[in-house]
This record gives sequence, C-alpha cells and structure tokens, in this order.
Amino acid sequence: MLHPLTYEPIVRAALAEDLGRAGDITTDSIVPADAVATARVAARQDGRVAGLEVALSAFRILDPAAELRVEHGDGADVAPGATIATVTARARALLTAERTALNLLGRLSGIATATRALVREVEGTRARIVCTRKTTPGLRVLEKHAVRLGGGFNHRFGLDDAVLVKDNHIAVAGGIRPAVERVRAAIGHMVKVEVEVDTLAQLEELLTLPVDVVLLDNMDPPTLRRAVAMVDGRMVTEASGNVTLSTVRAIAEAGVDMISVGWLTHSAPNLDVGLDM
Repeated sequence: MLHPLTYEPIVRAALAEDLGRAGDITTDSIVPADAVATARVAARQDGRVAGLEVALSAFRILDPAAELRVEHGDGADVAPGATIATVTARARALLTAERTALNLLGRLSGIATATRALVREVEGTRARIVCTRKTTPGLRVLEKHAVRLGGGFNHRFGLDDAVLVKDNHIAVAGGIRPAVERVRAAIGHMVKVEVEVDTLAQLEELLTLPVDVVLLDNMDPPTLRRAVAMVDGRMVTEASGNVTLSTVRAIAEAGVDMISVGWLTHSAPNLDVGLDM
C-alpha cells in the first residue's frame, strides 16, 4: 500500500492543473452547491486494478465527507462492466475530480495489466519481470507501484539507490575496468553495482571484476544462454532490449534472472475505465 503522504501531493497538483485560475466553470454553473450524488467507477475492459486509492483520493480531497466503497481493490482482476468502486459525495466534487481520478486509475491499471501479461508469459521460468526508470516525470512512485501490482518487480527507483554503469559511462571512463574501479572506490558497502555489456567479450572481462549484476543488452536468446552459462551463478543476470509479449518467453527460457522492460511504464496502454453517475 502507498502512504497518502506519497500520492496526495501528486493528486493535488493534478487537480490544481485542471482547476486552473477559475475552477470548474461548467460544473459550478450547472450543479447546485448542496447537491449530493453517487457515482460508479466501472471497468470498460478486462484488466488489473492499480492505483485505486490514489484515484479515489481526488474525490476525498474535494469533498472530505465523501463515502467510498471499494468493490475491486488494487491487484484485483476485473471484467468489462465490473464496478470497481462507488463514491457518494457532493455532485460538484464528483464531476470536477472525475477526469483526474480516471486519468490516474486508467494509467496505473494499464501498467499493471501489461505487467500481468508479461508475467503470465514467463510462468515456469526463473525470470522476473522488472521495470526501468523510463517513467512519467513525477509519477515514478505510482507507476512502479503499478508494476508490483501486476506481478512484476522494481528496478532501482533513481540514480541514488544503486549503481548502473552503462555504455556511455564506460566510454567516458575509457573501459569497463576503470569504470568499475572508480565506482567501487566511491560508493558505500551497501550499494549494489550493475554493469551493462553488449558482447560476450565484454562479459568475459566483467567476470574478473567485483560486480553484483550484469545487464545483457540486446542479446538474442542463443547469446543469452551462452552468457548465463559463462556467469554460472556468480552474479545476477538481467536481459533488456526487444522485449515484447512474443519474445519474452524465449528470453526467459535462456535462463536469465531478470528481464527489464521499459515500455511497461512509458508506453503501456491505459485501461479503459469510466465514471457513471
């Protein structure tokens, strides 16, 4: 569960963006201030719910007396037409918060649903599906939460909680060895170190260095199998690049520990959800 301190500033900013300088001039013109109504948050397609408490907080922020009833909470699978939740509140609050709530719920449920599909494809293998830092600015904590609800796992949250030495770092440092040596000299003993390699020759050099995780970038399944055999359990193996629903099974069967997928958080389609008064 996410703590309200984590998501309420995001929701408040989204509402402020929508309300602008003059508020909801359409709703405020049409709906009496004291009118109360009930609305149903409904799924329009099959999917997995994520970010419901975040979405519902939009109504509660505008009407602290709002009554919320959850039918299918975070992590639940829903069919088209299913009632996810009902909200009884001031009608103005329902109509004003509607788009903010649905934007958040659709976005996060879409990520969870896409993650669910990949996780199902790799069942029976050792591979875990993990996300990346390719997230919507300002929404990373929510999007990574959605990945977990879809059955996936999180990669690092930011630049400060783990080391990932990529090809550009290696180019600037003048090679893998000097890059790793400089990192190890600078970081604390609790920090994990991951290094990206593009070839088996680079991997062979990496195996002589104090590294925790290797990122095997854009390797086909036969090459991945050779890489996993070379590593032989000495470090965690992560595959990335060209991961789709049609390719992920073959990548997983190569024996890697992790499969990182950027499109889960930058291109997953929204789950279609609606608000019925």
